[in-house]
Amino acid sequence: MAGIPTLGALGASLSVDAFAASLGKGAVEQKGRWRDALRVGLVFGFFEAVTPAIGYFLGYMLNGLIADYDHWVAFGLLFAVGSYMIREAILNHDAPASEPGNETNYWRLATTAIATSIDAAAVGISLALMDVNVWVACLVIGGVTTVVATSGVMLGKHMGPYLGRYAGILGGLVLIAIGASILFQHLTA
Repeated sequence: MAGIPTLGALGASLSVDAFAASLGKGAVEQKGRWRDALRVGLVFGFFEAVTPAIGYFLGYMLNGLIADYDHWVAFGLLFAVGSYMIREAILNHDAPASEPGNETNYWRLATTAIATSIDAAAVGISLALMDVNVWVACLVIGGVTTVVATSGVMLGKHMGPYLGRYAGILGGLVLIAIGASILFQHLTA
């Protein structure tokens, strides 16, 4: 049975994508506070905790069919969100920074969180084959991701003023690079 330290290491490795995405989000939203950073961290942590459970149960039902296309879904979602961020940064480079409506902001955040956590569904499939308490695994993975993503937002907030208007472009490129990395890893494995 996998122990808490092993699950913590698994959570840390799964949260790398969420860290990069939250770093970009923090750089774009330079006025972020701890409350806002924690909200972002909780969204990333929630999806990172839920997707292994989904993968765990689908692993029993679908016998690994998800692994055949999960990387394409992750790439497509991250590419779309990243491209949108780049487009907005380029089109609005002279406009004063304004916060998009909360509804748009939450949808974009949730889409990014889902895209960065799709690989955790594949991990959930492998957890189904091991002697692991899936609920403990999900709590540890989600908790680690919450801390990592919250830290990423705050670090990005402090880096944002140095990046200026290029923060949105950088954030979008980071998301596209994460998607490309996920796709490359699965296609070359």
